Amino acid sequence: MAKINALAQYVKDSKNELKKVTWPTKKEVKQHTILVIGISLGVAAFLGIVDYLLTVALGRII
Repeated sequence: MAKINALAQYVKDSKNELKKVTWPTKKEVKQHTILVIGISLGVAAFLGIVDYLLTVALGRII
């Protein structure tokens, strides 16, 4: 029974803490999402170019 009470208290405390959170605005979420997608595409392009160049270089060596 003590575990159930502890779990209930944990859920109540978690709910109270979530009320204190400052949530981002819709505009901020959109901006951060675009930023993450842009960085991900940039890193993917960079790694793709490096992979291609290393493949070409290794092909010339062999």
